Amino acid sequence: MGSVVDAPAVGETRPAHRGLDLLYERHAPAAFRTAYFLTGDRDLAEDLVQDAFVRVTGRFQHLRRQEAFDAYLRRTIVNLFSSHLRRLRLERAELTRERAQPITSAREDPDVALRDDLWNAVLALPRRQRAALVLRFYEDLSERETAEVLRCSVGAVNSLVVRAMAALRERIGSEEP
Repeated sequence: MGSVVDAPAVGETRPAHRGLDLLYERHAPAAFRTAYFLTGDRDLAEDLVQDAFVRVTGRFQHLRRQEAFDAYLRRTIVNLFSSHLRRLRLERAELTRERAQPITSAREDPDVALRDDLWNAVLALPRRQRAALVLRFYEDLSERETAEVLRCSVGAVNSLVVRAMAALRERIGSEEP
């Protein structure tokens, strides 16, 4: 049973937190140097070290050899940096594809009223139909991926999408003058 006496004083940390503090103080400078040499960017290096440290300390008690923490931390930094580079490469490829798209002549102003009507119609759909539409068309997930997220069969996803589209056509079609 804890009491006020057991609580740490202001500025003090509990023993478990102190262990993490010491671990961070011991390994963070070398980890930062590694991250900085990889990235050449101080801010990105700091972010990588923080992310790596969070991941590694969450698995710290599962390490077979506690002295392997430094190597595990370093490997995690390299993996996070590789993931960062992959994301950048994908973003650049997407930007290149967008720039390669032909520029269409003057675009018409969007029909705000129609967009609002469509949005309200989507919001009026039952929850699972709306989720199926969002996952399939906004998130661009495959039927199988959508089924996994919704925890249903691919056939059920198709049925949800078909019913949702029919409801949208009926609602939007009936509101036209």
